[in-house]
Amino acid sequence: MSDDSARLPAPANAPRARRAGAGVTVHDVARVAQVSAITVSRAVNAPERLLPETLARVRAAIAETGYVPNLLAKQLNANRSAHLVAALVPTLTGTVFSGMIQSLTDTLDARGYQLLLGQSGYAHPREDELLDALIGRRPDGIVLTGVHHSDLARRRLRAAGIPVVETWDLTDDPIDMVVGFSHADVGRRVCEALHARGYRRLALITATDTRAEQRCAAFITRATELGLPVPQQVSVEAPPTRLGHGREALARLWAQAQPPDAVFCSSDIMALGVLIEAGARGIDVPRQLGVVGFGDLEFAASAPPALSSVRVDGPAIGATAATLLLACARGEAPAPRRVDVGFTVIERASTISG
Repeated sequence: MSDDSARLPAPANAPRARRAGAGVTVHDVARVAQVSAITVSRAVNAPERLLPETLARVRAAIAETGYVPNLLAKQLNANRSAHLVAALVPTLTGTVFSGMIQSLTDTLDARGYQLLLGQSGYAHPREDELLDALIGRRPDGIVLTGVHHSDLARRRLRAAGIPVVETWDLTDDPIDMVVGFSHADVGRRVCEALHARGYRRLALITATDTRAEQRCAAFITRATELGLPVPQQVSVEAPPTRLGHGREALARLWAQAQPPDAVFCSSDIMALGVLIEAGARGIDVPRQLGVVGFGDLEFAASAPPALSSVRVDGPAIGATAATLLLACARGEAPAPRRVDVGFTVIERASTISG
């Protein structure tokens, strides 16, 4: 065991004054511990090379000064992994992505990786800006929401060589790997479920993001295949959607000469708004109006009446995405690179007459 613990000339045991905004440096820690800067570096990067008493002194100085090692510099200098995975989700205000985020965090943490989370919104420019900032920092992997990205983003991600997992959708041409489900299949299955329950005048209340529009297009196509009238559609402003959107949309639909007898909403929160507006107008759910949401959020089962919804296994998406990235970190070639986690249409009192 070696120990570079050469002492510096009798400095005061406190960091010298620094200009405003300057952080604590390795030299500040060295002065407090009365060791060389290289000894502080060894305490951080190779503690086994120091004598226990020297290591204890340096660690006490680190605690006293609040010093945080520059992990990015360490990564660049040693050409080693930062043990960091970045994930971009459209919004942090809703809970639909929370299961995936928690599962990603837990699975990565168990292997010593940290998750860096960014909010990309629902438009390409914001995602492109975040990716510009991330790619240059070379995380060990990137998790994206959806498979629709700008051409520039796709080129940059493929050129960077960083493992990428796209989630919450499926494609036959992923950037790298994909874990999700078919939104078109969701639209078809919900339409079939409503038709099987005897609903014939269908409507859609939808946000304008790509995934919601995929569900709507498939829903409309399936309705026409079943011989139903073309469903009415009310589009609300870009997501995230709000409870008020559902109330306003139902008011518009109910003003029609032939109002719908069932609606499929692109989010549970809008579906809850529909239930509230229906209650305010004395509309009997489900006899006069069936209501289906998307996401099967925690409140869906306890809404009055219990809300039919589409359940997506977010934790499975997160755990699978993390597993694929961890395999890449081990130098393995993950197989399969396209994973369909499926979904479940949950029918409750909002579409089932008692």
